[in-house]
Amino acid sequence: MSRATAMARIPRLKICGLTRREDLLCAVHAGADALGLVFFPPSPRYVDLPTAAALANAVPPFVTIVGLFVNADPAQVRATLAALPIHLLQFHGDEDEEYCRQFDRPYIKAARVRPGLDLVQYAARFPSAQAILLDAFVEGYGGGGKVFDWALVPESLSKPLILSGGLDADNVGEAVRRVRPAAVDVSSGVEADKGIKDVEKIRAFVAALRAAGSESSDG
Repeated sequence: MSRATAMARIPRLKICGLTRREDLLCAVHAGADALGLVFFPPSPRYVDLPTAAALANAVPPFVTIVGLFVNADPAQVRATLAALPIHLLQFHGDEDEEYCRQFDRPYIKAARVRPGLDLVQYAARFPSAQAILLDAFVEGYGGGGKVFDWALVPESLSKPLILSGGLDADNVGEAVRRVRPAAVDVSSGVEADKGIKDVEKIRAFVAALRAAGSESSDG
């Protein structure tokens, strides 16, 4: 589908890597549509099940809770789903289509964008995905707060596009105007430190996103 056709409104917003209740509530009050909890132990934004349960308990209705996993043992994913009200799964590793769909839960699949990666082919490998999330390619997993070359994003994909990778209040407007994603995903760009969100950065990001989305929709 054409990205220009797909995005006829302000992109949806996911704020990821939440570890504290006060940050989660700030994200909700600022207008986040989705909140990401990281279940990848090497990450500085990792939350264990008791912490995640306390965070999930503070989420109001109609806000999506996203559980992020990286090459996790399926038993870990199932245990998390049994313990928490996870609405959407995000797979950020080397998982294939069969792995992703085994949990009978809506999911999004991350692509680590770099020259030579055919994103059209990549999206076609995940026909059951709700969307494809584009992040920067760095050593390890996660975008590392790095921006990738948005020119690598094709005009048409078979799935809705979620843009991630080094977004902040200063560049999200340009990102939305150029890529026209269905949604954006931010973590480090609204942080004071890893896993610790910054109220003013969240507010500035949301304001910039809404301004750019309104301009794109009007255009």
